[in-house]
Order: sequence, then structure tokens, then C-alpha cells
Amino acid sequence: MASRIWVPERCDIIWIDFNPQVGCEMKDLHPLLVLSPKAFNDRTRIVIGLPMTTSESNETNPFAVKFVGAKGKASYVLAHQPKSFDWRLRNAKLHPWKKAPEEVLVLASEMLNQIIRICE
Repeated sequence: MASRIWVPERCDIIWIDFNPQVGCEMKDLHPLLVLSPKAFNDRTRIVIGLPMTTSESNETNPFAVKFVGAKGKASYVLAHQPKSFDWRLRNAKLHPWKKAPEEVLVLASEMLNQIIRICE
């Protein structure tokens, strides 16, 4: 009997290693809000998403979407830093929060769209 292989899907929060890092990019292990759909992630081995941090310096960041996660911890989705990673080679794992609230995904997507204007 074949075991089911986990594949990240849109709205998942995953742990992923951001290294190697250059300049002011994020580094080390961080959560990532997945934007790309499961079928894309599975076929391409790539996941597209937005990094997340708990750094309070983002409280005044106009490109950060704040939400309160488990245990009342504030977290920020950084809409100005979209990333793509080979999630398998970077050993991505599902974050304990599992999924972001739908409204966080919508706000972060709208903010990213204002920056790069994918659609009207």
C-alpha cells in the first residue's frame, strides 16, 4: 500500500529554509505562506509564497499583513518579498499553524497585486 506524500497547497503555512541569502533577503528557517496551488507545487517541485516573521519591526511596515496566530503570537506576512523554492530539496514541512486564515491570504494577495499589478 503506497503512502501519501504531503504536498503543500495554497493557504498552507510551511517551514522552509531561506538559505542561501543575499543582501536584505530573509535567511534561515522561516514560515512561508503558500500562494501556489497544490497541483503546481506537486508537478514543478516549486512552491511560490510569501515569507512570514514575528519580528515586531514589521508593525509599521506598509507591506506586512499582521495576524495573530496560535497562542496569541503576532505574525507578519511580507507581501513585498515573494519567493519561489524547490520545496522538496529544502525539506519543507507543514508549520504547526497549518493554514493561514483566508482573509490573510486575500489581503496579502491584494497587497502583492498592488506592487506588481498582475491583474486589475
